[in-house]
Formats: sequence, C-alpha cells, structure tokens
Amino acid sequence: MTLIKTSYNRRSFLKSSTLAGGGLLLGFSWLASCNPTPEQVSRMPKEWFNINAFLKIGDNGIVTIASPNPEIGQNVKTSMPMIVADELGVDWNNVIVEQAPLNTDIFQRQIAGGSQSIRASWEGLRMAGATAKHMLIAAAADTWQVPASEITIDAGVITHKGSDKSAGFGEMASKAATIPVPEEVVLKDTKDFSIIGTDKRNVDGPNIVTGKPLFGIDIQEEGMLTAMIVHPPAFGMTYKSMNAESVSSMPGIKEVFPIDVYPDDMEQQWSDGGGIAKLVAIVGESTWQCMMAKKALNVEWENSSTLESTAYHEEALEKLLNTNAKEPARNDGNVAKAFNRAAQIIERTYSAPFLAHNTMEPMNFYADVTAERAILNGPIQTPEFLEKSLASRLNLPVEKIDIKMTRMGGGFGRRLYGTFGVEAAVISQKMQAPVKLVYTREDDMTQGTYRPTYKVKYKAGLDKDGNLIAWHVKGVGSNDDLIFENRFPAGAVDNYKAEKFVLETNVTTGAWRAPRSNFVAGAEQSFMDEVAEAAGKDPIEFRLELFDRAMKDPVGNPEKNDYDPERYAGVLKLVKEKSGWDGSVKNGVARGVSAYYCHNSYVAQVLDLTKDSNPPKVDKVWCAVDCGIVINPMAAKNQIEGGIIDGIGHATYSEMTFMDGIPQQSNFDTYRLIRHKEAPREIESYFVDNGIDPTGLGEPSLPPVVGALANALYKATGQRYYKQPFITQKPVLG
Repeated sequence: MTLIKTSYNRRSFLKSSTLAGGGLLLGFSWLASCNPTPEQVSRMPKEWFNINAFLKIGDNGIVTIASPNPEIGQNVKTSMPMIVADELGVDWNNVIVEQAPLNTDIFQRQIAGGSQSIRASWEGLRMAGATAKHMLIAAAADTWQVPASEITIDAGVITHKGSDKSAGFGEMASKAATIPVPEEVVLKDTKDFSIIGTDKRNVDGPNIVTGKPLFGIDIQEEGMLTAMIVHPPAFGMTYKSMNAESVSSMPGIKEVFPIDVYPDDMEQQWSDGGGIAKLVAIVGESTWQCMMAKKALNVEWENSSTLESTAYHEEALEKLLNTNAKEPARNDGNVAKAFNRAAQIIERTYSAPFLAHNTMEPMNFYADVTAERAILNGPIQTPEFLEKSLASRLNLPVEKIDIKMTRMGGGFGRRLYGTFGVEAAVISQKMQAPVKLVYTREDDMTQGTYRPTYKVKYKAGLDKDGNLIAWHVKGVGSNDDLIFENRFPAGAVDNYKAEKFVLETNVTTGAWRAPRSNFVAGAEQSFMDEVAEAAGKDPIEFRLELFDRAMKDPVGNPEKNDYDPERYAGVLKLVKEKSGWDGSVKNGVARGVSAYYCHNSYVAQVLDLTKDSNPPKVDKVWCAVDCGIVINPMAAKNQIEGGIIDGIGHATYSEMTFMDGIPQQSNFDTYRLIRHKEAPREIESYFVDNGIDPTGLGEPSLPPVVGALANALYKATGQRYYKQPFITQKPVLG
C-alpha cells in the first residue's frame, strides 16, 4: 500500500473550479475533443460529472479518461488511461478515451520524447484514478451512512457488503463531484492490478484501419487554404529574391511571399532548433496547385556560410577524433600506464552517417491566426514549447493560443521540433485566413534536423590472462558530443577514460530515435565482442564478468554510474536462457549478442542470421527487457519489435550525404529503408517482472540490435563491420 499526496511538483494535479451548484468542473470541456464511434454514441450518458482533470463519469457509469500526452504510435493513448482506470476500479469496457488538448495549468510534461511519457506520469496517473475512487467511496458512504473503510470498488461497482448495498459509478457521480479533493490517497498494491499488465488493443485501432480522420494531414476546415514552403536548396544558403509574379496567376494560387519565420527579436525555444529563418510561402486552394507553383517558381538564393560536403564532415570528424580533450569526461585509474603493460591492445574506429527521420506522415500543421487569438491543430511532440514559441512570434499571450493534438503518423524525434507549426501560424497571420501547411516528402527529407553523423574510437588493453585492464573511448558528433561517459563499462574497468568532442556544422541536426545511443550502442557492443574474442572468452560470459566486477568491487564512486549492473546482467542472463545461447555457428546459422542500457531501461538481444543463404537473412531475434512494470504487454511487444526492425534497417541501408551543402537524397528512390522481406522472420520478447516503477520502452530496443546484427554478420562472413550503413560493405539482407 502506498500513501500519496494529491499534489505534484508543488502544483495541484487536480485543479478545478467550483460551480454554483457545488460540482467540480474544469475550465474547459473534454467532450469538445471527443470523436466517439456510433457504438459509443449509443451509450453516451445524458449528463457528465467531472471528477478531476483526467476523467469524468456519466450518469450511466460510462467513464471518459483523457490521455494527456501526444500519440506518435507508442500507444500512450491506450496505456496512460489504463493506469487511471486500474486505480479507479472501472471496467475497461466502460471506458472512452479522449485525446486531451494542451493545458499546462492541469497537466505536466505533455511531451512525447525520451521514452518518458509513462515513467514521468506514472505517479500522477495513479493518483488521478485513486482520487476519483476515494471521492466515489466517500459519496457512497455518505449516501448509505456507512464507514468508507467498509466500501469496495470493483469493475465499476461500489459495494458495501455489510448492508448488501451496491451502486454503479453513475449513481454516485453527481455527489462524488461535490466531495472535497482529499489531501492524500492510498494507491493499490501492484499485486492487485487488474488492468495494468493485461493486453489491451489500441483504442484508435478501429478508426485507423477504417481510415477515419485522426491525423494532422486529415484536417479539413471550412475556408481553409493550403500552404507550402520553399526552402534553400543547400545548407549554407539563404533567401535573396524571387519573381512571385511568374506563378501568381497559376490556377488556384492565392499568394506567394517570403516569410521571416524567426526574426531576431523572437524568443526561441529549444524546439525551434533546425528551423530555417527565411522561407518562401506558396498559398493556394489545393496541395496539387501549390506543388505545381513550387516547380515553376524561380527563387534566387545566396551563400551565407560554407557549403559543406560529406567528405568535409568525414575529415573534420576524424581530425577531432585524433586530438586530445582538454578535460576528459571521465578518467579512472591511469589508462596510459595500463596500455604500456598490456599483453594485447585492440583499437577500432566506427562511423555512421546523417539520417533523416522519414515519418510516414510528412510535416503538416493547421493554423487559424487572428489579431485576438491563434488556434492550431496538428501532429506535434512538444506542444507546450510550440505554444511558447508562438506567443513570442505572434505577440500573443499564451492563454490566447489554443493547441490541439492529432495522432501522428510517426515522430522518431522529428516532431520534437515544431518549426512547421510556427511556419503555419506565420503564414496564416499573413493571409488572415486558416491554412494547412503541408510538406512534400522532398521538403521533409532535405530540410534537415537529421540524426547527426558520428565517429567513435575504442581502445582496449588485455593482460596475459585475457582480463580487461584498460578502456579508452573517444567520440565526436556533428552538433552533438555522442559519449555517455558514465555508462558501461565505466565502473567495471580499473583504467577507464572517456573523451568527447563536438563538430559544429551548418547541417541542422536533432534527436533521432534513441539519441546518440542509436549509434554508440552498436559500436560499443561490436567492439566488446571483438575484445572478448581477443581474450578467448565467450562474449556473454565476458560481459557478465565485467558486470560482476561492477557489482562486487566497482571502480570509483558507483553512484556516478548510470546503470545498475545487476539489472544489466539480469537481461543478459535471461536472453542467454531463452535463446539457448552457445555462441557457435551451426546448421548454417550465425549468432550475435548485444546488451545496452538507455532511457532508464535494460535490453539484451540475440540475433540469428542465416549464414548460408545469399544474401544472409535475419532469421530470429530474442529480446530480454527490464523496463519495470509493463502496462500493456501487447503494446510493449509492438514497441520492441518496431525498434528492432528500425535499428536493423537504418544500420544496414540508410544514409544522407551532401555535395556542396545539397542533400543527395530527397525521396525513397534514393534513400533506402528496410523492406518487408528483410525484416526478421520472428521476434521473441521477454520482460523482467520485478515490480519496479515503469521506465522507457519506445527507444531502448533499437540501439543494441545494431551490435547484435554486426556481431552475427561477422560470424557469418568473417568480416567486421565498422561503418554504417553496412550495405557499403555488401551485407545485403534477404
């Protein structure tokens, strides 16, 4: 049993205003954002009673639960309400889920990023359900004149066994809405969960498969115009002039004009990173008309900085990697002395290119801006930061800005950066009309905010008995420092040194699914296997020895280490057991292993590659995950499988290259993604049941699979893979 205060970070999580009749009602209506199915309409109550910010109860017992965070396919729109529903004690079949709009007075961290939605909201979501449950029980106790301690709730039924009285939620909702919010509530014991930990289908599933309008690209409003942008063809160029008259008379075109998206006096948010200050806007009646005008429009651009090419990036990364940092990020023991006495030294360099995000739904946003207010609706991972950017850019107070969130056709970090929302608002303000901004695939792929290009160098020293005595890592990224200096094997090696550098470049970069980890995990785990081989040890046993050292006799202050070696070793042991690991190549199958910690979760994987097929085929992946309590196992497995496929595909095939600042890939004819036949035939996922509060899940399965694949490819081909994409070394997957 856990007792919890009904406040969160010194702000009330259950803000409400008192009505004349004594009921509690939020300052806005969740019903306005509801898009119920016909079946739900038939069950719709005649009257709703708002209990708190997360839920309202109908007079017939139907419960509507608001999902506060953006939905990008990670299924939080199902999982977050499940947490509220479990603590409330409602029958899941009597729950309707709504997407909440942005409301920073009530909700906190309405962000989809960092695999933190469930982790950051776990306590607050449980509190919301438990508080509503307390108020329903209090209402029943007062009505029946019995002690509240004798009342129970199960599957939406309130019961007092002593008097044999019972009631549905609807019968007590009106009175519950008048009950004062308690100062503290009791949370369930985890063993008593009835909804959490069970498979629940995606609440949007039926609407998705039947093509209902859920996504930003689906928005259609009366009087809405379509807008498109033209951006510089190369990084390092800026707008100079154009001949708008040449296309202004084309069918459907309303206006063509330059826009200053980010003027010097605007207070930008971090989410504005990668935004292009000056663009050209084309506004018309339809997408096709705007696209035709884009092709016909002649815009003149001028150089504003160096036009960088891929060769420059590679040389600049290598140059930084061959220097010494003024201050190491971490320095345990004496690495130089350890290498001097090492019996073996292994040194390898790994690299990876820029990557585009390539969400299935291109960037888009709806905006209707007037002098008095701004209404926006679209797919955004960071609505709160977009609101702040718009307040500064439009010179409007935040309370005059209304941001609604649609479901997103993919995010992967790209929609953390709401530049397209700002662009839509600026265009709407100029046109004095509602507009929907739509990017073409080429706009999206060539405008930037890429995964940075990286390079990392590892050096390991072994003594004569094959023990790891020294580890030195240097990493550099474009606009990013790459290295996590306190992650494994920090704390497990007597002599450990980590250095990191940043290459400043005008190619705009940002978060890409599992930032930094998406590359460095594969490099680290590939190198770990090569060191294990040099030591003459099984790769899993080699890692377990290091975890054992970190548990029993850690180097330095163990509190500095980011990871828990016991949990780390636990997933490795679990995947070893489930895969029947023996490390050998037999029956034409080559095996690779990898383990990594990121986003507060631990993942270990074994990948089987069919060695004798031409080309080799990823046959099966076993994945062991320690992410604490799993809310929705079905959705969790989907997340794991998606991350594995994503990691295999991008490491094998994908890259962005540049010539004089111009992206050389602009659509899927030149940017290679994984295809159906190249995905693993089978993926088995296993979750550690330890009762720990939930941690990240959307990203952690991607980073380690790159190492598992590289290690299996080595077993299959006898060749180590140091450069991504692997296809440059011809390991095409069948």
